Amino acid sequence: MNNPETVGFSALVIILLLVLFYGGTFLVSTKIGQKNENADGYMTAGNKIGFGISAASMTATWIWASSMYASASSGYTYGISGPIHYGLWGALMILFIYPFGKRIRKVAPKAHTLAEVMHARHGRSSQLMLAGSNVVGSVISLMSNFIAGGVLISMLSPFNFIQGVLAVAGGVLLYTLWSGFRASVLTDFMQVMAMLGAVAIIVPFIFFAAGFPAAFETGAGNLTAQQSNFFSSDAFLNQGAPYIAAVLAYAIGNQTIAQRLFAVREDLIKPTFITATIGYGAMVIGVGMLGVLALYLGFEPTGGDQNNIIPEMAMSYLPGILLALFFIMIIGALSSTADSDLAALSSIMMADVYGQNVAGKKKANPKTMLLVGRMTMIVATVVAVCLASLQLNILDLLVFVGALWGALVFPVLASFYWKKVTNKAFTTAVLVALVVFIPVRFELIPMTGFTAVIIELLAILGIGIVLGLMSFGFFGLRVAIIVGTMATLVAAPFCFGFLRDYTTLSASLVAYSVSTLICYFMSFRSKMDFDFSVIAERAGDFDPVEEIVVSATKGAARSNDSNNSERNE
Repeated sequence: MNNPETVGFSALVIILLLVLFYGGTFLVSTKIGQKNENADGYMTAGNKIGFGISAASMTATWIWASSMYASASSGYTYGISGPIHYGLWGALMILFIYPFGKRIRKVAPKAHTLAEVMHARHGRSSQLMLAGSNVVGSVISLMSNFIAGGVLISMLSPFNFIQGVLAVAGGVLLYTLWSGFRASVLTDFMQVMAMLGAVAIIVPFIFFAAGFPAAFETGAGNLTAQQSNFFSSDAFLNQGAPYIAAVLAYAIGNQTIAQRLFAVREDLIKPTFITATIGYGAMVIGVGMLGVLALYLGFEPTGGDQNNIIPEMAMSYLPGILLALFFIMIIGALSSTADSDLAALSSIMMADVYGQNVAGKKKANPKTMLLVGRMTMIVATVVAVCLASLQLNILDLLVFVGALWGALVFPVLASFYWKKVTNKAFTTAVLVALVVFIPVRFELIPMTGFTAVIIELLAILGIGIVLGLMSFGFFGLRVAIIVGTMATLVAAPFCFGFLRDYTTLSASLVAYSVSTLICYFMSFRSKMDFDFSVIAERAGDFDPVEEIVVSATKGAARSNDSNNSERNE
């Protein structure tokens, strides 16, 4: 079918919309700014954010422009089950974080980054390994959001792609630089409320404007047998299964998620993550159905680029006022994640690089930390803008980074529960897993004969490990072992000779299995008997004022211990 006539905006309208959105968020950020800003507040807002803002911020951070575009692309490629696989598994990964999150906060109640906790648990190499992976992931995420903003603005207005990227980058940096993480979470609340309202109005409007439900009857012939099958194996193997593995890794290794975990009040972790699960699933699946509608309509995105599906569907079927609302929705989605990436990068450089490895915890100057954090945001924005100009393939990069983080999942989680895990085991497990992952992912080794059998064996073990880890958080070690073992045994007869055809999935699972096997076998005979209580002492506040407040609340009965801890910090 020929795409209907599209509409756009003049340069003046786009400028007004951008000023309205980013000007409003900047004004909000100035209201919460503090004249005498402190480093801990800049990174985690005092570890006491309430339920509403925390849940909205988690939802907004997990939803970004690329996730909306990818969900629609999945619907366009795989049919009705595509957005389900994309949105459902992503939502469940948020849910699976909270039991692990409760444990992490218990052992490190005042930490700022997961890498900082790894420094307290193992040492410098493990810390920098986790911090480095997050720097790479957050820069790629920041870049992808700038790309999405640049493409959107160039499609809807006379401005070109680079001008659009600069507008979005400047707007996000403007309000995030002022108050750091506090600005990110508060504006996230505003942005997610706007996104929810926009989705509730825009998606049904496009459906009915495009001729729903008749379009699903007349356009059924545009679908293949797999696309019309709700239980499509194509959709599961190419979209669902790789996404389960990648998103679990994102959930455990991503600093933007960990930062919110450390910021929310400890007693509100469970309701926060459950609410975010529902909000994310509903919004992303709903937007993804636009891709399914485009498939039924025979809609052809410009240049065959499926990232154009949502913007072009909006331009084709929405009147001016709703198109403006759509523009705000997408800008809000990408900005909510971009500001989270800036806050995450600043925290890593403040706590992990300067606070732990340059100055040292005892000598770190909070004012210098703030300067480091703000300079990090500026440098990261410049780097991301430069990378965005290359217009790299966003989804391939994201899946790649997610799979890389798969090598970290077991060593990180085991380090919070098992006293025997050593720094050597952690580091070796991650490095060897990456060495195996990369040639498998990029097909640098032949997937035939004995090599293919070994790779498939490791991937099948990876299936059991992923499902076992998910079970462990909720039901404990015994259930996790049973689930993992049963999943491996059930999958084996079906996966041998089969998984080798699905490189992305196989590589992700291999990263899990190799890191798990090496970490376990290097640790189970070790004499390490780590005392988890020392993590709270080693990973805590940097600002002396905050330490005094914390000490004062512990009561006279513990004053001596508090003072000793304060002097150590």
